[in-house]
Amino acid sequence: MDDSAARQLLDAERTRLTEGLRGLGESFDDIVEAARDSNLDDEHDPEGSTIAAERSMISSITGGVRSHLAAVEHALARLDAGTYRTCERCGGPIAEARLEARPVATTCIRCAKAG
Repeated sequence: MDDSAARQLLDAERTRLTEGLRGLGESFDDIVEAARDSNLDDEHDPEGSTIAAERSMISSITGGVRSHLAAVEHALARLDAGTYRTCERCGGPIAEARLEARPVATTCIRCAKAG
């Protein structure tokens, strides 16, 4: 995978994640609106805990998507800087197969295993 193909893949992933965040935001807004119209006594209302759980789940998923989007942005910046294929830990090369499997990888396999 050359730099052009990597950029295309990362750009597509950024678009997918950005659209996903938009959808999650709309879902969160829908849940908040539903909670506004419902009985907010979670202790006695069986639906109260469901709304809270849904809101918590959407918030958690949103955090994960934002984190992955930041990794994609970092990978794109590394491409621009010419360091995309270089391990941030040891300075060695990141194997082509690793970048194909995980385009946002910042470390070589050896460093990733070392933790």
